[in-house]
Amino acid sequence: MPADPLHRAGTTQRSTTSQPPSGSRASAIEVRRSARRRRTVSAYREGDRTVVLIPARMSEAEEQRWVGVMLDKLAAQESRRRVPGDAELAEHAQRLSAQYFGGRARPTSVRWVTNQNTRWGSCTPAEGSIRLSHRLKGMPEYVIDYVLLHELAHLLVPGHGPDFWRLLEAYPRTERARGYLEGVVAAERLSHLPGARDE
Repeated sequence: MPADPLHRAGTTQRSTTSQPPSGSRASAIEVRRSARRRRTVSAYREGDRTVVLIPARMSEAEEQRWVGVMLDKLAAQESRRRVPGDAELAEHAQRLSAQYFGGRARPTSVRWVTNQNTRWGSCTPAEGSIRLSHRLKGMPEYVIDYVLLHELAHLLVPGHGPDFWRLLEAYPRTERARGYLEGVVAAERLSHLPGARDE
């Protein structure tokens, strides 16, 4: 996204810099507040930094919420630009296994499929194969990582018992990713309600 010209003209009231949530590609987040900005929020990448532009009157809680929203938007835009192929997906799964499971989960194949419309991913532990739904393409990277880790965990623990969820506790964005996917499902259900398209 292009930089907001208002901030180039010196109308920024306050600027804060913080570390991004774990899993974010940028090394820092800079929040710039502007008295001229009334309602809109925007964000763009500037080198290894993410700049988020917000109205000056916004509360700290609103700032935090909007930073999260804009990071997700940027991540989704970036992943839409370049979706990894099956070979890259398999390599990424190996890196995630090494990082979060000590390399114990070793899939024999990881690939995108177009026949999973009700599940985000599936795993056949006996074969070591993992399949991700094409519906994940374009979603933020941390969401895809969560689904990959979920299926990798099934190579180590069948079912969804306490041992399974303990494995996923190692990934710091598990709850956020689950919330994102639940939101997608809820939005899809709402879109199918009678009269939803009339609003």
